[in-house]
Amino acid sequence: MAASAAGRISTAAAIFTAAASGPRCGASPAPERDDWRATAEQCGFDFHTIDGERYWDERACYAFTLDEIERRIEIPTGEIDAMCLELVGRAVDDEFTLRRLKIPQAFWPLISESWHRDELSLYGRLDLSFDGQGHAKLLEYNADTPTSIFEAAVFQWTWLEQAIERGIIPPDADQFNSIHERLIEAWKKVGAGRHLHLTGTTGNTEDAGTLAYLEDTARQAGLETTLLDIEQVGLSADGRFVDLDGRAIELAFKLYPWEWMFHDAFGARLAQAPTRWIEPPWKAILSNKGILPLLWEMFPDHPNLLPAYFEDDPNAARLGTSFVRKPLYSREGANVALVRDGVTVVEQEGPYGAEGFIRQAFAPLPDFSGQYPVLGSWLVDHTPCGLSIREDANPITGNTSRFLPHVIL
Repeated sequence: MAASAAGRISTAAAIFTAAASGPRCGASPAPERDDWRATAEQCGFDFHTIDGERYWDERACYAFTLDEIERRIEIPTGEIDAMCLELVGRAVDDEFTLRRLKIPQAFWPLISESWHRDELSLYGRLDLSFDGQGHAKLLEYNADTPTSIFEAAVFQWTWLEQAIERGIIPPDADQFNSIHERLIEAWKKVGAGRHLHLTGTTGNTEDAGTLAYLEDTARQAGLETTLLDIEQVGLSADGRFVDLDGRAIELAFKLYPWEWMFHDAFGARLAQAPTRWIEPPWKAILSNKGILPLLWEMFPDHPNLLPAYFEDDPNAARLGTSFVRKPLYSREGANVALVRDGVTVVEQEGPYGAEGFIRQAFAPLPDFSGQYPVLGSWLVDHTPCGLSIREDANPITGNTSRFLPHVIL
């Protein structure tokens, strides 16, 4: 489906985008395909438009040099992932750290055991700020339930192929994108021939699309699969999670956050049930924004990290009056606030924040024609392998922020 760009393209180009009034790709016009909606629907990408507004947007694209991809994104992504794994190794049996992360004590053994059993992770996405000049900066790690993988792995690759065929972009253009192949290989390793159940909130169009895509890659890896809504997961008399047919759920991919599972009715059964989960319980540590100050404590002044502190830490005063305030648990930018000179300039509404907040140094996203892009750097089986870009006129990336393709020129 997609191939890595490494070693194939070396033409210099700067990162860029353009306003919708004059879409361009490099120095050449980049008109959108007139049949992109029909193509999306044929591919199963039926959430290309959200609430009447385009989610997929090919009226502009972002271009990178191969050097930018390799040295500024791919290598740092691997380094950040390695730092995160070191953090988990320290935190998993450290009561003080687990309390700081507000992880319920009842689940500490579950998390610890999953780590010490070396339970495998499938994938994750680092969200980065990068302006094409300095170091990419980690904004957060979507370690547990990252979405937008179908559009990253499949539909932007389809765009690349068709844009080359139609002369929209140069014939030697490429893309940092081996997500699809790596998912298939990772499923072979993670699945190990077991029957795979995939579950989540199937009534949500985006979640359903993500689950369907991951199920397809698992089947291509040779796994037998069953897809069911999280509400359809049952519990047998002997304490096993089962599907609607009473079949024991041995291996389960869940597009459902660990912090929600901890508080659900069957949460108390998680430790006793033999189900192996993807992502594994130890990912509950990395899906918590408290890792941002913990990483800064462990690796101060690392070029890819931003200073960050727990809000109740007196050291948070070092950030002064300009910072980003984030809940420990939050999704799609909810309850995130940008504070500049003591004044909240932008804030997203949402239901999060009861567990506490962290403060992160204010590092404005690059502004390209009034649009603020966040780079999503994908890891599959801990290998950096792809890039997605979400863009918005709001500097806080949210659920409806548009997805734009990228190229290597």
